Amino acid sequence: MRHPALTALRRVNVEDFPLVDAFHQRCSPAHLLRRWGRTHLPHRTLGQMLAHAECWLRLGAGDEPLALVCAGPVSREAGVFDLGLQVADAHQRRGIGTALARHAAQYAHARGAHTLSTYTEASNRPMLRLLRRLGPVRETRHGPHLAIRLHLGVSDLAHRTSPHPKEPLHAPHRSGQEGSDPA
Repeated sequence: MRHPALTALRRVNVEDFPLVDAFHQRCSPAHLLRRWGRTHLPHRTLGQMLAHAECWLRLGAGDEPLALVCAGPVSREAGVFDLGLQVADAHQRRGIGTALARHAAQYAHARGAHTLSTYTEASNRPMLRLLRRLGPVRETRHGPHLAIRLHLGVSDLAHRTSPHPKEPLHAPHRSGQEGSDPA
């Protein structure tokens, strides 16, 4: 289900640190710890991520940051793009993460990737459900963590334009706002 307040997908750049910080204020310390391994994301870490990946914020009504997604060849393994995803606590389980994962898959596939990869805690059930729902995954356990790989061609994930047959992936473009990249 698409969140009714969803209005824009905005590419993140280094000038957006305050907006990313505002997004992280909407996330619980437990969820930040699960996603980043810490309860605060330093600007240095975001800067390093932006050097290797593209990141987008999903905005809601009033340009409220609802989610952050990143995709890029961080591991430097040919054809593999890493996926980073976090949805603000109050907006989880509304399809936002699924739509953003699909957007990341489209972006990666358009740049030659055949696999989307993520590394998460084995206890991160929401992320595991989301990835398994997108298509067949290969999971490799590393202690309390899992390395998960989603083959983009098997599920045809990279070619789907909608998380649900009746809803568009991208929100309508409003004048004066940056829209999402065509992938």
